Amino acid sequence: MESRSQWGTRAGFILAAVGSAVGLGNIWRFPAVAYENGGGAFFIPYLFALLTAGIPILIMEFTMGQKYRGSAPLTFRKMNKKTEFIGWWAVLVAFVISTYYSVIIAWAISYSIFSFNLSWGEDTEGFLFGEHLQLAEIPGEIGGLVPGVVIPLVIVWLLVLGILFRGVKKGIEVANRIFIPLLLIVFIIIVIRAVTLPGAMNGLNAFFTPDFSQILSPSVWIAAYGQIFFSLSIAFAIMITYSSYLPKKSDITNNAFIVGFGNSGFELLAGIGVFGILGFMAFSAGVSVDDVVAGGVGLAFVVFPAIINELPAFNGLFGALFFISLTLAGITSLMSITEAYVAALVDKFKITRSKAVLFGGGLAALISLLYASRGGLYFLDNVDYFINQFGVAMIGLVEVVLIAWILRKTNMLKNHANEISDIRLGSWWTISLAMITPVVMGYMMFGLFKQNLLREFDTDTGNYENYSNAFINNTGWAVVVGVLVLGIILAALKWKSENSLSDYEDK
Repeated sequence: MESRSQWGTRAGFILAAVGSAVGLGNIWRFPAVAYENGGGAFFIPYLFALLTAGIPILIMEFTMGQKYRGSAPLTFRKMNKKTEFIGWWAVLVAFVISTYYSVIIAWAISYSIFSFNLSWGEDTEGFLFGEHLQLAEIPGEIGGLVPGVVIPLVIVWLLVLGILFRGVKKGIEVANRIFIPLLLIVFIIIVIRAVTLPGAMNGLNAFFTPDFSQILSPSVWIAAYGQIFFSLSIAFAIMITYSSYLPKKSDITNNAFIVGFGNSGFELLAGIGVFGILGFMAFSAGVSVDDVVAGGVGLAFVVFPAIINELPAFNGLFGALFFISLTLAGITSLMSITEAYVAALVDKFKITRSKAVLFGGGLAALISLLYASRGGLYFLDNVDYFINQFGVAMIGLVEVVLIAWILRKTNMLKNHANEISDIRLGSWWTISLAMITPVVMGYMMFGLFKQNLLREFDTDTGNYENYSNAFINNTGWAVVVGVLVLGIILAALKWKSENSLSDYEDK
């Protein structure tokens, strides 16, 4: 008897998975990464990375969740009792990300309102860091809470937890059926407006013109794999959890291709929109596009407001649409991130969904107040860097090596996917998981550890963002190590119901 929640329709699952993958990074990270790594030529390593890492890992995680019908900890436990901690490790990384991701969505909500009367004024940088965030002078200083951040943050958590309270079919699926089409419509309007601005074609030429000389650089290929990895919601428990709600007969491979290419399609759309607008900014300022390219928080909350100020007409409406698109993309991702640890709590401790949402989501909401303080941006920046580089990426490498090399489950998972999918997996999938992805991700992780561990002892290089050793250790490395240690502790706790371990358990 199937007691686990299920998606109402296949489309509901696909929209939810796409909603998880399409997040803030698609809009503010991908365009800058592509531009800095060869422009149009970057799409060659990007597509190769999608086909040898992104989609293969998506298929692997979809298959794991659908076969073992559990959250990440339960799925890994059923594969092998000794590997449960990896599921908890991934769940705790998701938990940490949710605590600060929610704050960025809160900023976007505020900026949606600021757009109508251009409240940020001419000095957009001063407004963000001074008036809106009231940023403390010293990294590590908490300071008081900032009401302008706390109020929208409360709204974000009430909305997300309210949706999760309603469950998978009536909550997450219904919300994504509304938010994802709305996000697409809003962003298409933004793109149409962007490409019709004076100078937009210069921006698009800069974005798409290929620099094939960069293709031979290992750093470009690493950037391509990194972008695919961080944008598809793989390796932090989400896709395993979402696919555990699929019916026992589901086309896994097709679903993975649709989600993978859907996410990449939105990234391409974002690149067109962003560089159309950057082209206009460069044209208005009489400088080259290279002088105005930015990514991350600076692009969204400093550069874009400055551009919106210069728009010839309807700039308030355009600004509101842009920040609404950020809000929608963020909300759909935050729902999936939070669901990863809600499902894990339900599975392990046999508590009701409502209690899991209240405890897990409530604790995350409480911790998120740290990032709504005057020193919040520094904490956010440092935690985000370390938890992504040494959390998500590291888990992905461990997960692939474990399944392909140690447990040797690739053939079993391939056979399971082939039994219920139209597109049959062959040697491409096995080689990608067993060889290509581990080698590339291993090389990437080696470089990251070498770079960051040496920084603390190299006075010429300095730490990430030149933060002090104490700040780096206490809010960077401590979080990275903490989630792993806590994951091991949670895995050691007894399951409340051994019945949950019986179905599909590998002996």
